[in-house]
Amino acid sequence: MPENKLARKAGVVSLATAVSRVFGLMREQTFAYFFGASLATDAFVAAFRIPNLLRDLFAEGVLSSAFVPVFTENLTNQSKEKAWRLVNLVANSLLVTAGLIVVIGIIISPLIVQLIAPGFDKVPGKSELTTTLTRIMFPFLLFIALAALVMGVLNSLGKFALPAFAPVMLNLGMILAGFLVCPFFDPPILGMAIGAVLGSIGQFLIQYPSLKREGYHYQWVLDFRDPELKKIFLLMTPATLGLASTQINIFVNTLIASFLPQGSIAYLNYSFRLMHFPLGVFGVAIATVSLPSLSLLAARNQTKEMLDTFYSSVKLVFFYTIPSTIFLIIASKPIIAILYQYGKFSYLDTINTSQALALYAIGLFAYASVRVAVSFFYSLKDAKTPVKISVVAVACNIILNLALMNPLGFRGLALATSVSAIVNLSLLFYYLNRKAGPMDFSFLKLDFLKVLLASLGMGVALWLYLDLWGLDLSRASFLLKLGQIIIIFLLATGSFLFLATILRIKELKTVLNLLKRRSQ
Repeated sequence: MPENKLARKAGVVSLATAVSRVFGLMREQTFAYFFGASLATDAFVAAFRIPNLLRDLFAEGVLSSAFVPVFTENLTNQSKEKAWRLVNLVANSLLVTAGLIVVIGIIISPLIVQLIAPGFDKVPGKSELTTTLTRIMFPFLLFIALAALVMGVLNSLGKFALPAFAPVMLNLGMILAGFLVCPFFDPPILGMAIGAVLGSIGQFLIQYPSLKREGYHYQWVLDFRDPELKKIFLLMTPATLGLASTQINIFVNTLIASFLPQGSIAYLNYSFRLMHFPLGVFGVAIATVSLPSLSLLAARNQTKEMLDTFYSSVKLVFFYTIPSTIFLIIASKPIIAILYQYGKFSYLDTINTSQALALYAIGLFAYASVRVAVSFFYSLKDAKTPVKISVVAVACNIILNLALMNPLGFRGLALATSVSAIVNLSLLFYYLNRKAGPMDFSFLKLDFLKVLLASLGMGVALWLYLDLWGLDLSRASFLLKLGQIIIIFLLATGSFLFLATILRIKELKTVLNLLKRRSQ
C-alpha cells in the first residue's frame, strides 16, 4: 500500500480512536474522582483484568488477526455469499463458546481471584469484593467478542471509522454509571461493573446496522468441522499468546502487585490506561489498517508490495510514538495532575502514577510496532512464530518483575513491561528477516534515529520550560494546570515539527500533505 494511502486510512482510524481514547480518559477521571487509589479501585482493576484481557485479545488482536486473512481470502478468491456464511459460522461459534466461558467464569470466580490477586486476602473484604465484581462483569466477554467480529468484517470491507469509534460506547457506559448507577449500590463500585457490561452491549449494537447495510443477514449455521472455521481456530489458538504478550505481562503485573502496598495496582492501571491513548491513536490504528491490506496482498502473492506496506507502517509508528514517549516521560507529572488530581486522588497519587507512566512510556514504540509486525505474520497465516516469541517476552517480564519489585516496587513492574516489549519487537524483526528476507532494515534504523533525535530535542525544550516555570502541582488551581498543559503541548508540537523539518523526516511531509488535503 502506498505510504500516502496508508497514512490517509490510518488518519481516519486515528481520529475515531482519539475520540474513543478521550472518553477512556474521562472514564479514568471518573474513577479517580469517585474512588481515587483505594481498595475499591484495586478490586475493580483486578476484577476487570480477565474480561479486559479477553477484550484486548478479541477486539484488538486475536480474533481480528485470525479472521481477517481468512475472510479476505474468501472475499477475494471465492464469493461474497461464502464470506457471509463464514461470518455466521464464526458468530454462532462465539455465541456457544463465549457463552460457555461466561457461565464457567461466573462459577469459578473465587478461584480466578485467588489466581490473579492472591495478596488481596491480607485485606479484609478485598477478595470478596473482587469476586463479586468479576461475576458481574463476565458477560462483558460475550458482547465484546461479537463486537470484535463485526469490527473485523467492517475493516475487511474497508470500513474503519465506525469500528474505531465503537469503544466510545464502553467508556460512555462506565462514565454514566459513575454518576447514575453507583449511588444506588453499596459499595458504589458495583455500579461501575454494571456500566462495563452495558457499554459492551452498546459497542456491538452501534456497529451492527453498518454490517446489515453491507448485505449481511444472520442465519443459524453451526459446523465446527467446516474447513474455513477450522483454519480460523487454528490461527487463533497460538495467536492467543502471540498477540497477547503485552496484556499477559500486565496480567502478571497485577498478580505481583497484589503483594505490594495498597494503591500499587491503581497506579499501574491509571498510568497504563493513559499510555493507551497514543498506543491506540497511532499504533493500533496503523496495525488495524495494515492487516487487511497485508492479507489482500498475501492472497494475491504480492510479496514486494507486502514489504513496502510493512516498511511504511513501521516508519509511521516510529514517527508518531517516539515523540509521544519523550513527551510522556518529561511531562508525566503535569499530565497526571490535570487529568486525575481531584476528589480522592491526591498529589502523592499524582507523583506515583507519573513515575509508572514514565517507565511504561519507554516501551511505547515497541508496543505499537509489535502489533504491525505480528500483523505481517498473520497475513501469511503464520501464528506459530509470534507465539514462540511471546513466550520468551513473557518469561523475560516475569524474571524482571521478580528482580525489580523489591528495589523499585510498582515502578519495577512498569519498567519490566517496557523492556519485555522491546525484547518482543527485536525477536519479531529478527524472524521476519529470516521468513521474508533479506529485509532492508537500514532505512528503518535511519528513520528511527532521525525521529529520536528530533524527539530528544523536543524533550530538552520541555525540560527547560518545566525547570524554569513549572507549577507547584500540589497547590495550583485547575486553570493554571490547564494553561501549563496547553503551553507544554504547543511547545512540544512546535519544537518537534521544527526539528523534523530540519532533519528532513519524510513522514512529516506525508502527514502535512494529508492534513492540507483534508482542510481543502
